Amino acid sequence: METSTIHRDTTVAQKKSLPAALWALTISAFAIGTTEFVIVGLLSTVANDLGTSLTSAGLLVSLYAIGVAIGAPILTALTGKIPRKQLLMGIMLLFIIGNGLAAISPSFELLLLSRVVTGFAHGVFFSIGSTIAASLVPKDKRATAISIMFAGLTVAIVTGVPLGTYIGQNFGWRATFIGVALLGLVGAVASLALVPKNIKQSAPLRLIDQLKVIKNPSILLVLAITAFGYGGTFVTFTYLTPLLEEVTGFSSNMTSVFLLIYGIAIAIGNIIGGKVSNNKPGKALLVMFALQAIVLFVLYFTASSQIFAIITLFFMGILAFSNVPALQLYVVKMAEKYLPGTEDVASALNIAAFNVGIAIGAYVGGMVVESSLGIEATPWVGGILVIVGFLLTLVLFKKEKI
Repeated sequence: METSTIHRDTTVAQKKSLPAALWALTISAFAIGTTEFVIVGLLSTVANDLGTSLTSAGLLVSLYAIGVAIGAPILTALTGKIPRKQLLMGIMLLFIIGNGLAAISPSFELLLLSRVVTGFAHGVFFSIGSTIAASLVPKDKRATAISIMFAGLTVAIVTGVPLGTYIGQNFGWRATFIGVALLGLVGAVASLALVPKNIKQSAPLRLIDQLKVIKNPSILLVLAITAFGYGGTFVTFTYLTPLLEEVTGFSSNMTSVFLLIYGIAIAIGNIIGGKVSNNKPGKALLVMFALQAIVLFVLYFTASSQIFAIITLFFMGILAFSNVPALQLYVVKMAEKYLPGTEDVASALNIAAFNVGIAIGAYVGGMVVESSLGIEATPWVGGILVIVGFLLTLVLFKKEKI
């Protein structure tokens, strides 16, 4: 009797616990999230060391985003027949090589190439990572598993980015990329040991399905909303470190602290955004985009005041990623309505749209910094892009009522 009870209790405990392989994916997501955004805190350092302009250094953000945009839909489709664990290990190897190449790059051009390579790995990882995470647990635990994996990305913004910035500013930017490569190695080893070989493989993501999805006006409009509404913040965020140092007057070490505060605000905003977007994502986006545009315009006036700049920055962080759950839900709802069965395709394309937005924001920010307007104008220019996202959302919301 006691033996059967113990066996039953053990079985229940096993069912309740999450597989260790999920934490291996989370570690990898943390490493990948860190390398994406940590460059924002190192732009000035890299530009000075490699003898390039701050605007040119901004390409390290935009070209990485382009790499992700290509990797998410296109490379995921081209690698659809490769066994999932084998593909995962290949992605992590590419990620480690990309960051290792960045750490030893003797020229800015080679550093740019390494960022594109790493972006490819990023795009494919998050495209297949969700399906791998979901396959590791029972059906009623799938959402939890996916959220845990993506928590690695959120934690990277909160802790990995400020820590990587601190390391780069005090020990050289190459040390940051070495650290990220080592994190990737830990994730790869953990995945090799813990992720099972017999992962159920879904039907390959076909390029023809992606073209069919893009042709739908409502889905295409969501992708444009994502690019402008989400990307507008990156006009400022890409050049946030030099803005805080040159305009607000903070030291480089203090900037690392404020990047931590910004990351915490992002985590809070992501939770809030998810809760308010469940029923009518379009309506939630209208409110969030309006508030974000206002905050960016306010930052233009408060950037020269240390106290008010940090307060504004905190609200900017809350709103910067709060729109992500709504944007993902919006595109899925449009796919469900017009092209049932293409929800995964639409979601992958929206991941690409997020990164196209980052690329647009970083590029426009570079143009502003290079122009007579100067770096202090990046907040209000970013606000204009967010307003474009707001107006596109208004058009779609009136059409779809969702």
